[in-house]
Amino acid sequence: MTRDRKKALLALADGTVFEGYSLGAEGETWGEVVFNTAMTGYQEILTDPSYKGQIVTMTYPLIGNYGVNWEDVESRQPFVEGFIVKECSRITSNWRAEMGLDEYLRKHNIVGIQGIDTRELTMCIREAGAQTGVISTVDLDPGNLVAKARSLPTLEGRDLVKDVTCSERYQWQEGTWSLDRGYSRPSYNEDGLHIVAYDFGIKYNILRIFTQLGCRVTVVPAQTPAEEVLAMNPHGVFLSNGPGDPAPVSYAIENTRKLVGKVPIFGICLGHQILGLALGGRTYKLKFGHHGANHPVKDLATGKVEITSQNHGFVVDMESLGDRVEVTHINLNDHTVEGLRHKELPLFSVQYHPEASPGPHDSSYLFQRFIDMVKG
Repeated sequence: MTRDRKKALLALADGTVFEGYSLGAEGETWGEVVFNTAMTGYQEILTDPSYKGQIVTMTYPLIGNYGVNWEDVESRQPFVEGFIVKECSRITSNWRAEMGLDEYLRKHNIVGIQGIDTRELTMCIREAGAQTGVISTVDLDPGNLVAKARSLPTLEGRDLVKDVTCSERYQWQEGTWSLDRGYSRPSYNEDGLHIVAYDFGIKYNILRIFTQLGCRVTVVPAQTPAEEVLAMNPHGVFLSNGPGDPAPVSYAIENTRKLVGKVPIFGICLGHQILGLALGGRTYKLKFGHHGANHPVKDLATGKVEITSQNHGFVVDMESLGDRVEVTHINLNDHTVEGLRHKELPLFSVQYHPEASPGPHDSSYLFQRFIDMVKG
């Protein structure tokens, strides 16, 4: 780092305290502390609205070496509550970089900490579970910070979607990126497929892929009534990713229930959970969640194993769903549900992120599968 390193503390609700140095903005922040196993993609992680309410720990020891640019963001701003790394690179080396990671965090007032043993922190989270933590550069009393962490709310029962969704509907018109032209603006037929996407915290690359496939995409706020969506005459409805506990997002569950059977539906991450709840199921919280770009998922229909990008702390309980809904994908690490479909109606969803931002492209075929379903 080029600036003086200021002491910082991270305190967890279980009483564990780590001492390190300030990263990004100075001050104090709190949230549920989770770990992400991706080696790269920190800019996409920082701007993923699904991390609202959470402090992200990167398990890879050196972060920030290729800097930050304005093209690769996944939303309008960073949404993480805080950021934890073992070491933030002092060197930014990439021809597309426009600033360093530390400068980017300061610009967006994100409080972070570096210089702690992130392996020990990860083991702590794995053993004790994801829990509330506080990062501070202004209060360096460990006892005070632990008490704060214990007094703050958890993610369960909080509607965080309202904090990340768009304020009004809009049309998306940007395609995928290539080396020779950057992000394209592909043309589409006004009479072609019209997809309405609910923004529960949607990532831009999802919209880019739909546009690149020739779809006209209308993004609507999370609380948009189902009747208003149907009045747009969509060929299909997409339920996006988003942060936190799906159960308190009652308006999304109710609107999705009204759409079931009336239009083809595809859901990702929180959208998958919302769909499961709309079909009468339940969700529950995982001990420390799935966050990273290397999670193995098995397609039960083909037997194929995909390496997937994931970011979620809640999952659908398939035992709570009826016989008309079946599991399509499972996580090979803990055998939790990663995909479902209705046996009779045109709808399906996955818990992971096929848009690969960041992450592998193994699951990108799912977007075409939805397009084929809509056309059929």
